[in-house]
Amino acid sequence: MTEATKPKSNGNGLIKRPQRLADEVYSILYSKLMSLEIEPGNRIMIDALVKELGVSQTPIREALSRLEAQGLVVQTHLIGYSAASQLEHDKLEKLFDMRLLLEPYAAENAARLISDEGVERLKCIDAVMQQTESRELRGKFLDFAQSDGQLHDLISSSSGNELVHDALARLHTHIHLFRLLYLPSATKDVNDEHAEIVDAVSRRDGTRAFKAMKFHIEQSRRRFLDQGSKSESE
Repeated sequence: MTEATKPKSNGNGLIKRPQRLADEVYSILYSKLMSLEIEPGNRIMIDALVKELGVSQTPIREALSRLEAQGLVVQTHLIGYSAASQLEHDKLEKLFDMRLLLEPYAAENAARLISDEGVERLKCIDAVMQQTESRELRGKFLDFAQSDGQLHDLISSSSGNELVHDALARLHTHIHLFRLLYLPSATKDVNDEHAEIVDAVSRRDGTRAFKAMKFHIEQSRRRFLDQGSKSESE
């Protein structure tokens, strides 16, 4: 092996793997979990993933650690990794209670404090979601879920209150809600509600932003709880 063809070292004698590999493994596992291909509560076998993905254990473990931080997987001593359980009805109710306390406040403050750059980012995220119609959502499910999370996260991070932002981030709200239930028929309603929030924040109208976010959370609560009740009765 010539000097030019030797693998590059990171200075510790270890070959440095491209970060892209770890990111790709993460994306694959994220998709499997969000689409319920890996069902809630099921064990995640690292050796099986090694064979399926054709990679070593290292990028898989890195991806699982990231997913654990997001609340999508849990690690149990002497057992290993499993897909996180779905939210139970009472916890879902409490999650929406928390959102109603924090997110309208965050939207009101963001309308006053968000930067011009933040407004443009908010509009861009909203524009991507607005292009997704109900009939197209199945193929764009993960993109829609991620954009929804980005929109809400940007608003809370622009509120000027890092404690509110951290609290909402720890709830992993959007990951759990989109994993909990697939609601393609609600796409237009969600987009209409988001458009009202984004317009209010963009116009620096805190009172309107507060009301728009409160209405959106209340409608989201109704959609998920109503659909959950239907599923239980079927």
